[in-house]
Formats: sequence, structure tokens, C-alpha cells
Amino acid sequence: MNKVAAEIIAGLIPNKMARNRWRGILRYGVINAFRLKRELKKDKSEPEYYLAVCAIAKNEGPYFKEWIDWHLRVGVEKFYIYDNGSDDNTAEVLKPYIEKGIVDYVSFPGYRMQLAAYDDCLARHRYDARWIAFIDLDEFIVPVADSSVPEFLKKHEEAPAVEINWLIYGSGGAVEKSDLPVMERFRHHSKGDHKLNRHVKSIVNPRRVYSMIGCHEVARINGKAVDSHGNKIRKGFRNREPQQDVIKINHYAVRSREEFLEKQNRGRASGTQRTVPDEYFYKYDLNDEVD
Repeated sequence: MNKVAAEIIAGLIPNKMARNRWRGILRYGVINAFRLKRELKKDKSEPEYYLAVCAIAKNEGPYFKEWIDWHLRVGVEKFYIYDNGSDDNTAEVLKPYIEKGIVDYVSFPGYRMQLAAYDDCLARHRYDARWIAFIDLDEFIVPVADSSVPEFLKKHEEAPAVEINWLIYGSGGAVEKSDLPVMERFRHHSKGDHKLNRHVKSIVNPRRVYSMIGCHEVARINGKAVDSHGNKIRKGFRNREPQQDVIKINHYAVRSREEFLEKQNRGRASGTQRTVPDEYFYKYDLNDEVD
């Protein structure tokens, strides 16, 4: 079922949580959902990886090494990278990781390709990883109470998905681009309870979900998603207070002013807008506290 039809039918459901879930199921397709559930009942295979990351990116070459190396350090074993038509040095930077088997690389050009990339990742790798995190190149998963992300996830293995809140980092007044690491350059961030930090990204058990609803939430086959404290989620992320004391996602939404202008030119893989509006910079350039 196409997205428009899914939106119309799901819109008739009064409960927002149920509506979001059915939006994902309808977009995936009811017949496909039935077939998948039947297929999963027969599956007895063991995943090769405990934790993988899926991301779609365009012209993010300068940021890949730091981003991959950080996530390797906190327990990610595999990366499924969808290249949305890059013409920078992305392929060169990724080459050594591809040769080592750390990165699976897929050329994925086109407009509004983020959800299509996520669907493809789940279709290809549903049985390959115990968990898949769906994040962007300006997002870094940071375990706070545990030594690694897998150590955190082992506490939540009954859940089909875990939703982790942002902590938004601003430009810190930086105007020009630098070759220094992002996490070193940008130390100023929003207050933890800022409403934008209510946004989440999901780490999902691919054998217990149909598809991603959008870039934030997942359409579950069964069970309840949980927050970082392990509480079952019963209302949308916009209606919950953010949590960053156990695990968080550092979101470097704007970086420097020069880098933000480059981001504008790249556009958005989600397809919500052709370009990133200038207002985005002022909305996300939050520098209230310093690490």
C-alpha cells in the first residue's frame, strides 16, 4: 500500500500510538505483514552480529571515519551504509571498512529515499543482526551508565525496539569548518529537558518489526517498545520528557555555520523538504551548557 493510502486509513484510528503503528503496517502491506509473520515463525537461525547500524548519507565523506570509529568503540560490529548519490570522497573513506567487512555499501540515489533505504535494510538484513540502530551521520550513540551499547541492550532483549533521546549540540559559535573531530569541536549543547530532545531514534530487533514508520519510530510486530529506562512506551515521544542519564544520542544538528550551509545544499534524504531551511540553524543552534 502506498504512503498516501496508508496515511488516509491510519488517520481514521483515534489513538495516536495505534495510529502510528498501523501507518507503518499499512505502508509495509497487510499481505506482506502476514507473510513475514509466518516466515519468522519458521526461522531458527542465529544472527551473525549483535549490533549493527543502518544509515543513509549524501556527501558526508569527511565525517564517516570519526562516526564509524566511535561506534566501533562502543560496540557496533556492522554498518549498512546507503549512499544517496554522493560525489565527494565517501567511497574513498569507506573503502578500508568495506574491505575489512565492517561496512556493507549500497548505492542508493534518488529523492525521498530514507524510508526506502530503511525498508531495504530490514529486507536484506533482518536475520543478520540481533539489533539494528537507525541513525544519521550527525548522530552519535553514547552509553552513559554502561560501558557499551550492547551492555545496555542486553537489559532490554524482551523489547522489539528501544527509543533513545537526543541531546542537541550547537555550533558553539563556530563559523568555519575544521578537520578536527566533531565530538572534540562541539561541546556546547542544549539543556537536557529542551523540547527538541524529546525526539528519539530507535534501535530495533529486526525480527520483531515490520518497518520504520519514519526516521524515529518503528512499526512493531508484537510487544511494546521501551524507553532508555526500560519503561514500556504508551505515548508518543513528543509527549514524554527526554532521558539522557542511561544512554543518549549526541545530535550535532548544525555543526559550524559553514558546515550547515553545506548541509543545506545536500538536501534531506527524508524528503520532508528539498533543502534544509535557514531557520533550522537558529532553531537547533543550542549552546546552553558545556560538556
